[in-house]
Amino acid sequence: MAVIPVALAGRAYEVHVGRGLIENLGEIAAPFMRKERIAVVADAGAWAAHGRRIERSLGEAGRSIAVFEVPPGEDSKSWRSLAALVDWLLDQGIERGDHVFAVGGGVVGDLTGFASAILKRGCGFVQVPTTLLAQVDSSVGGKTAINTKAGKNLVGAFHQPSLVVADLATLDTLPARELRAGYAEVLKYGVLGDRAFFDWLATNGVGVIKLREEPLEHAVATSVAMKAAIVAEDERETTGRRALLNLGHTFGHALEAETGFTDRLLHGEAVALGMVLAARYSARSGLIAQDDAEVVAGAVAQSGLPASTRALGLKCDGRKLVGHMLHDKKMDAGTLPFILLRSIGEAFVARDVALDDVAQFLDEELAR
Repeated sequence: MAVIPVALAGRAYEVHVGRGLIENLGEIAAPFMRKERIAVVADAGAWAAHGRRIERSLGEAGRSIAVFEVPPGEDSKSWRSLAALVDWLLDQGIERGDHVFAVGGGVVGDLTGFASAILKRGCGFVQVPTTLLAQVDSSVGGKTAINTKAGKNLVGAFHQPSLVVADLATLDTLPARELRAGYAEVLKYGVLGDRAFFDWLATNGVGVIKLREEPLEHAVATSVAMKAAIVAEDERETTGRRALLNLGHTFGHALEAETGFTDRLLHGEAVALGMVLAARYSARSGLIAQDDAEVVAGAVAQSGLPASTRALGLKCDGRKLVGHMLHDKKMDAGTLPFILLRSIGEAFVARDVALDDVAQFLDEELAR
């Protein structure tokens, strides 16, 4: 097992990574369970797969559970779901000193975290992520949000969890496609800031995707440690350091919007393809060699993730995709920062990218 600290001033917390941790959840999370009855918000599928283990572990710690089940999918990150959850938490008598447990992937983590941020002006929450994507990315760092008609994650708050318990055994029940989508975020850490990790994944990535214990734990712990270091340096994305975590996301969110935020393109798949586009745009802009961009594309394709826009069968042009980008929450004073590459393992924030040029580039990619 690995324990990674997220070192925020006055609000440090730990991320526990290992196999079989749910069996010890009652012990690990004991400091955050001050009442006999614990409120749990859970993805319906995750609860069906892991609920009994959680109930048993918390029961052995002398706790009972009240469960609010959330339907799978991005539709649950809505005003309606948020209102229903907040009303339920109030009915449960949740107080500011209590902790709500979030069990599931990024949707449940975002929804629960945002509800916890606004309930009585802020109560605590504990993350129990059950997808690879949530374990290496969304459960750490305190970004919480819901979606609106205008776009994804446009309404939310920074609200750090008090504890993250990433049980690698929960990944055993994930479909292969979801595992690969989560792996995209693992690969992202190598591309944006650690060439040695990127090269390690070239050899060991198959073992990660096949859930072999040693490479899986190393990949998750390394990803979490990289994110923890960035979050500690730039918690609210004000200096630009945390913005590097958005590598692949500006292009990816536009693709998600064009495909209706449906399972036609999972978030991790969008990030993977977005990384390819960021690398190719970096090459087109003379920042990196075209060969390096294709190394990134090859790593994505080798993982079974989409590396070409043509595979999506989109019926749009580059200008329409850029139009989706204009709703991005990272827009600032009318400009949109892009995360580009100076090399594999060295990303940076580019604030002078011409959107007309991006639209032309995307037209070229759509025609590849």
